[in-house]
Amino acid sequence: MQARSALFDLYGDYLRPRGGRAPVAALVKLLAPLGIAPPAVRTAVSRMVRQGWLHPMRLVSGPGYLLTPKAARRLDEASARIYRTHRVAWDGRFDLVLLRSPMSRRDAARLSFLGYGMVDEHAWVAPRPAEEVDLVLTEAAVQYERFSACHAAGSPGAAQVVRRAWNLTEIGHAYEEFVAAYRPLVAAVTARSSDEEAYATRFQLVHAWRSFLFQDPQLPPSLLPERWPGTSAAQFFDRHASRLRPAADRFVERCLDASVTRRS
Repeated sequence: MQARSALFDLYGDYLRPRGGRAPVAALVKLLAPLGIAPPAVRTAVSRMVRQGWLHPMRLVSGPGYLLTPKAARRLDEASARIYRTHRVAWDGRFDLVLLRSPMSRRDAARLSFLGYGMVDEHAWVAPRPAEEVDLVLTEAAVQYERFSACHAAGSPGAAQVVRRAWNLTEIGHAYEEFVAAYRPLVAAVTARSSDEEAYATRFQLVHAWRSFLFQDPQLPPSLLPERWPGTSAAQFFDRHASRLRPAADRFVERCLDASVTRRS
């Protein structure tokens, strides 16, 4: 797990609900159970400041970092998708983006994160429009046109578009592998486990689940195969993320409190 990626998870899952700020000492302590060394944490923090995700500030407990508004918006959006807090509704229309030229791999990844799939190198679709797509395309310096489109053949025809834009078989297998890999890990955390163990396991669980933001556009049920593996995987994730949350929160609070106490 890279330090920068772990920091995004830490801020999004634990620090955003606590004001989006934390002292450096607490950041180091909170990433230690994941095997991330202090120099890597500090390097990642500096990089995130340069990129406009974090803002340095002086806290009572010492030097710290606060989420920027841009970062807070991105993490709130990601959180809603991770915990599936919005019902997946679909009005039968796709947001269709036609490009004058192909995108770079980096910019394509940004579109994928927003829920868009590539029909071909000049055409991208999503089951619902994303607010940031115009900003992404403008920053990519790619000329484009956007349309709201519905398939004349209804859901059966739309399903054909979906199969071109996303490899649902591959995504389904990824969900099955996720459950198979993490079932023994979460089962090993019991009432006798320490708060730190619960925190580390839950952190890894959420980190792995977050990768589906780049793979699964969360299509409406009418466009998905029967017995979609993503449904049972989401239930597995929700159950164990909720079960481990109280112990993980206690560990986070102790780390934050320890930073304040040490400074005092």
